[in-house]
Amino acid sequence: MIDDTYLTGKVSVGEHPFVEHFKFVKALEDENTVAKQTIPAPAQFLEQMILPFAAENTAKYYATTEELVRDIANGYKKVIADLYAAGCRNLQLDDCSWGLLVDSNAEAVFGTDAAGLERVKELLLGINNLAIEGAPEDLVITTHVCRGNFHSTYASSGGYDSVAATLLARENVDAFYLEFDDGRSGGFAPLAQVAAGKKVVLGLITTKSPVLEEKAAVIARIHEAAKYIPLERLCLSPQCGFASCEIGNKLTEPRCKQERRNACELGLYCAVSAAL
Repeated sequence: MIDDTYLTGKVSVGEHPFVEHFKFVKALEDENTVAKQTIPAPAQFLEQMILPFAAENTAKYYATTEELVRDIANGYKKVIADLYAAGCRNLQLDDCSWGLLVDSNAEAVFGTDAAGLERVKELLLGINNLAIEGAPEDLVITTHVCRGNFHSTYASSGGYDSVAATLLARENVDAFYLEFDDGRSGGFAPLAQVAAGKKVVLGLITTKSPVLEEKAAVIARIHEAAKYIPLERLCLSPQCGFASCEIGNKLTEPRCKQERRNACELGLYCAVSAAL
């Protein structure tokens, strides 16, 4: 968590540079590809402003959290509308906040108790849903719960059990990208609470280690997840991107080549039922 991000005034949005970035990628589309835009989730933005290190500064500009939520959500609505006008039909919200909420140190991080964490969950769910409310029906919106991806390190640990009834059951997105590449993410049982019709992209392929996965082991884990959510609603991907900055992760060239082969063999980002 970055602890040097603060407000310097009220939140507002003009012409966001991400829109021009998307137009550049959009121009590279062909019949086999769809350009996707990833942005920090509204909850991620809000979390940065309400954590203990920033709360006093935030209070200089906002008398209530509700007012801050409204301004952030309205800003996102404008950016989403601008991206859609630029041709975006696949938008991913990258959200580290839920990873922190399930961590054993969550109460200390948020400066609250168990009951307070429940209020934080509702607050973060609320801003995400408010920001995407009214989005065009043909715009696919997904959430990726990120747990940190810097030089093969991580920021949080813990299963999805304590946020399943909030995030997985009630966030109004089309799919969830969930990290499951090691024991830090817990088991698959929380997937039973994913709302009907929504897909889950299982992040079973790690981008943190040069050790290669065995294809049979990955398929076995997919079948394990299918005990809680129908196979046709499951997809497969790496647990996160290959790097969150120029430093990258501790991978090797053979590992990266194997990732590409695994993508072809396992139907990466596609419904996995066709690959099994």
